[in-house]
Amino acid sequence: MPSFNLIIQSAVSGLLLGGLYGLIGLGLGLSWGLLGQINLAHFAFVFLSAYLSFQITTTFAINPWWSLILLPPLFFVLGAGIHSTIRRFKITAFNSLLLTFGITVIIDALIQWIWTADFRKLESSYSNSKVAIFGIYFPYAESFSFAISVICASAVYWVMKKTDMGKAVRAIAQDPEMATAYGINQKFITMCLAGFCTALACVAGICVSLIFTLNPSQLYTWIGVVFAVVMLGGLGSAFGPILAGMLIGVSESITMVFIAPSWAPIVSFTLLIGLLLFRPDKI
Repeated sequence: MPSFNLIIQSAVSGLLLGGLYGLIGLGLGLSWGLLGQINLAHFAFVFLSAYLSFQITTTFAINPWWSLILLPPLFFVLGAGIHSTIRRFKITAFNSLLLTFGITVIIDALIQWIWTADFRKLESSYSNSKVAIFGIYFPYAESFSFAISVICASAVYWVMKKTDMGKAVRAIAQDPEMATAYGINQKFITMCLAGFCTALACVAGICVSLIFTLNPSQLYTWIGVVFAVVMLGGLGSAFGPILAGMLIGVSESITMVFIAPSWAPIVSFTLLIGLLLFRPDKI
């Protein structure tokens, strides 16, 4: 039987990791719920951002948090450009799924070509730093990542509920034709939203680079758990993915303590299957 301290420490670790799950799922859920696009390239953007953050930090010997200023604007432009292309050629939802999967494969190959398949670890002053509160350790990198997740979710909630831009986005998601008839610039707003979702993927990637050892194969291992986070949290929701990510993160950590680490991936899919069976109206 594991000690009480070990159980609490595992729950805290799962909670912090769940924040990162939610941050990755936030951009994917907004794109899926409000734009109607299942953007598989979202995961590729996360890891491309992680590798770029690693490269910038190691090459110029700067604080890794500078990447939060330098990279998101570039990814915003990239996401807006891809969405503009999809609109320009009137690519259907199914074909956009194939397109974004193709982009994922291209980015994966690009990462392996530039950085090879070797493991990369971003060494920084945050890597091994932690603070102890009542005997429970809070790693700096994971804690900062969790704080960023909450800040991003709060910003999305405020924009969606309190601003004209957010109201326009919700109007477009509910009835695009009627929204356009009322003078809403659907093309510009959806392009900005797509760019913002890609910028969120960039922010998540920077957090990934601070916490994990990077390897291109990791790109595909995150797809299952993040999809579970998005479905459990709700499409287009601001705080839903964060809460779902926390639930899955804690569940995985507790499972690893009481059973075995190999059982952890089962948790997210079990929760998702349960939701599909008992609350199919939420999907």
